[in-house]
Amino acid sequence: MRIALLTNGIYPYVMGGMQKHSYFLAKYLAQKEVYVDLYHYRDEALANNEDPFSSEELKFLNIIEVEYPRAKKFPGHYLYEQYLYSYKVYKAVINRELPDFIYAKGFSGWALIKNKQNLQREIPVGVNFHGYEMFQQWPDFKTGIKLQMLKLPVKYNVSKADYVFSYGGKVSDIIGKIGSNSKIIEIPTGIGASWLASDISQRKPKGKRKFIFVGRAERRKGIVEINKFLSSTQDQNFEFHFVGPIKEAEKIKKPNVVYHGAIREQVELQKILDQMDVLVCPSYSEGMPNVIMEAMARGLAIIATDVGAVNQMVDAGNGWLIAGKDITSGITRAVSAALQLSETQILDKKKRSTEKVREHFTWEKVIDKTIKEIKICINI
Repeated sequence: MRIALLTNGIYPYVMGGMQKHSYFLAKYLAQKEVYVDLYHYRDEALANNEDPFSSEELKFLNIIEVEYPRAKKFPGHYLYEQYLYSYKVYKAVINRELPDFIYAKGFSGWALIKNKQNLQREIPVGVNFHGYEMFQQWPDFKTGIKLQMLKLPVKYNVSKADYVFSYGGKVSDIIGKIGSNSKIIEIPTGIGASWLASDISQRKPKGKRKFIFVGRAERRKGIVEINKFLSSTQDQNFEFHFVGPIKEAEKIKKPNVVYHGAIREQVELQKILDQMDVLVCPSYSEGMPNVIMEAMARGLAIIATDVGAVNQMVDAGNGWLIAGKDITSGITRAVSAALQLSETQILDKKKRSTEKVREHFTWEKVIDKTIKEIKICINI
């Protein structure tokens, strides 16, 4: 079986959750001896990063680099660039031996879907847009206007594709409204075995309960709401840590608030997470966030908004889901609930997080399901 994997970049040449997912998808398909034509581009600043694939994996990977077009800045220039890039990918695909299945990430398959009738034979195409943030709640008007522009092209790609990959939960509900329920393939994201903590039962919580936010200071990530909570609470019987590029003006000056800055090394991030108790991820919109998966794998309880496919990872057993309409109040209530738990109770939630990852979300399990579903699509 040969799969053409069309991407808008892969880790470590382009940073982002979708890019990381594309990298692991290619990596684990190759490990399962599935031939993959991997189409991607490199961010100029990260172009010299080390090759992420092993020599054994490269036996099953045909890597095709496509130059990413850069347009002058104007309203909608991002979409214009995405279509131009997808057209370059389309041209690269039709000039090679055609695969059995085409897996397109984001807008990378846009031009191919539009010109699918020009392919020499019928090939099923599946698309994966991950979070569908443009169809979820907006944190403010400015962000909403930017996302609004993406709705029509996303709807076009989803409605014209043969299959649509979904993380499940509310993501599938969104796809059902803009596409076709019969075409949805539900497969969760995964995490590598190297992320799994060995035995967190030995890490009994000590001292103050520790909460952590990991990510960019992007408006939809809910950092404004975290700051409102931290500024208003008088309780300092806990620590709150931030990992990510947070501007000085956005930092809360309190003795129990700690900023670690941006951390890119996996081992360094794992060491910090291993000292924490609860991840706080109060986003207005998400798909299936890597940061939640990583925190669960390291044995953290989770506070997160019930958006996207978050409810596939977080429930009362390992954390607290909060409503997206009043996030600040939700954070306040969830943190208060976490602080009221005994050490044994919080440890039980933390252990449940790692158990859920082992049961459902390792890449070894995810890739087997992916291959099974694609084989059904192409009648193998």
